[in-house]
Amino acid sequence: MNNTILITGGAGFIGSHLVRLMVNKYPDTHIVNLDLLTYAGNLANLSDIEDRPNYTFVRGDIVDSDFLDGLFKQYKFDGVIHLAAESHVDRSIEDPIAFIKTNIIGTMNLLLAARNNWSDFSGKRFYHVSTDEVYGTLGETGLFTEETSYDPRSPYSASKASSDHLVRAFYHTYDMPVVISNCSNNYGPYQFPEKLLPLFINNIKNNKALPVYGDGKYTRDWLWVGDHATAIDLIYHKGRLGETYNIGGNNEWKNIDLIQNLCKVMDELLDREPGSSAELITYVKDRAGHDRRYAIDASKLMNELGWEPTVFAEEGLKKTAEWYLANEEWMENVTSGAYKEYYEAMYADR
Repeated sequence: MNNTILITGGAGFIGSHLVRLMVNKYPDTHIVNLDLLTYAGNLANLSDIEDRPNYTFVRGDIVDSDFLDGLFKQYKFDGVIHLAAESHVDRSIEDPIAFIKTNIIGTMNLLLAARNNWSDFSGKRFYHVSTDEVYGTLGETGLFTEETSYDPRSPYSASKASSDHLVRAFYHTYDMPVVISNCSNNYGPYQFPEKLLPLFINNIKNNKALPVYGDGKYTRDWLWVGDHATAIDLIYHKGRLGETYNIGGNNEWKNIDLIQNLCKVMDELLDREPGSSAELITYVKDRAGHDRRYAIDASKLMNELGWEPTVFAEEGLKKTAEWYLANEEWMENVTSGAYKEYYEAMYADR
C-alpha cells in the first residue's frame, strides 16, 4: 500500500459513504476505519467492502488516548479524516457531557496522537469535519462563509466549535498540516432514524405522527451525502493547508415545506391517497435554543477545487425514500429497543 489513512466514525452515516468511496477509488491506499459502534455506528453499512484487502475496521474510542497512541504506532498513518462525533442536537441538550468527551476531548486526543507520532509532517494531513451549526443562526437573508464569526447556540454546536478551534490552534502552534470543513444538513441512505428524513419516512410508512418543532419554518440547507463524501475526498487531497471550506448543497428549505414534499413522495411510493401522509403532521413544543436558519456559501470550495453539488431536493427526497423503503431490514435492525425508549423520552410529551 502506498499510504494509510485513518477515518474516524467511518461506520456512521457520512463516514460509511466516505469509507466506501475511498476504498473503491484508492485500491493502493489502506483505509483504517475506527468506530466505537455506538447507536449510530453500524457495520452493516459497509458489508459490501468488509473483505477488501485495503480496508481494516478497528473498534475503539477516541476518548482513550493510550489506545489512539498505540493505533498510530501500529499503522503509521499518513493522514487522518476525523468524522467521529456526537451529532444530534436533542441528545446534546439531554446529555451535554457526552458531547464534551467525544467532540472536544476525543479531538484533542487525536491531535496529540498525530503530533506525537508524526516526527515529520511532510506528506501528512489532519482533516477535521465539522458543521455549519458553529456559526449560529441567520436572518431571512445572508449566507455563512468561512469568515463568519462563530456563535454556537447548543451544547452540540459549542462542542464542535471548540474542536474546530483546537484544530486551528495545532496548525498555528505546531505547524500541523490541517484542513477543516463545515457542512450543512446531510441526507441520504444509511442515516440513523433519529434524524428528520429517515424518522419521518419510517413514521409515514407506519402511520405514526410526524413531530414538527415549533411553527415548522426553520430553514436548512440540505446536502446529499454522496456529494459530501466527494467534497471530503477532494478537500483531503487538494485543499490548502490551514484553510476552512464550507460545503453546502445550494438546496435551502423550510422544514415544513421539505416535510410536505416528502409526504407527497411517500404517498406516491406507497400508492396512498394524495394528502394522506400530510395528515400525520403534528406540531410539537419547540427545541430549546433552536436556530432559525442556516445557509451555506460554498463558493470557495467550488472556485478553488471545482466541486459542486449534483443532487437536489426533489430528486434527493425520492432517492432517499426509495432506499429506506427498499431496506426495511436495515431500518428494523437499527430501530432497537434503546432507540425506541429514547424516542419516547424525547417526543412523548411534546
